[in-house]
Amino acid sequence: MELFEKTIDSQDIFQGRIINLRIDRVVLPDGNESTREIVEHPGAVAIVAIDENQNIWMVKQYRKAVEEILMEIPAGTLEKGEDPLECAKRELAEETGLKAQKWESILSYYSAPGFVTEKLHLFLATGFTEGDKHTDQDEFLYTVKLPLAEAYEAIFSGDIKDGKSIIGIQYALKLLAGR
Repeated sequence: MELFEKTIDSQDIFQGRIINLRIDRVVLPDGNESTREIVEHPGAVAIVAIDENQNIWMVKQYRKAVEEILMEIPAGTLEKGEDPLECAKRELAEETGLKAQKWESILSYYSAPGFVTEKLHLFLATGFTEGDKHTDQDEFLYTVKLPLAEAYEAIFSGDIKDGKSIIGIQYALKLLAGR
């Protein structure tokens, strides 16, 4: 059986600053019709910033959607047409004040493909010079630096709950264990 769903109608419901919402009417592989609620997102980047002492740089900020303060790796939304690496460099500097000498693309993945188009690009950054943070006007956060092994344990204690951070920390731990 073919798994593809054919869109027969698409209705824009909401146009926002960061996301859009649409409802697609589709024909399913068995010929029946259904609807799909789709959140359109321009994509994002996240940065695993590891210093020479194997500390990971993270940020703590309040996340309204979950009503919690979360500890996360630095991240941000892509501007229209923006190169993911350039966005990663901008976001790392804005949120932590760090400028990295070395950048490595880790992987790209869909954060929740059942309903959102967001593709997240994960980067490893090393070799830092420190500067001033320049967060967005509506962004309130503070920087946290902790040993990578401690960050890994924080996943299992529930102190780190953010998906991109969990993936990034696990990747960094495996990578550094092999060096």
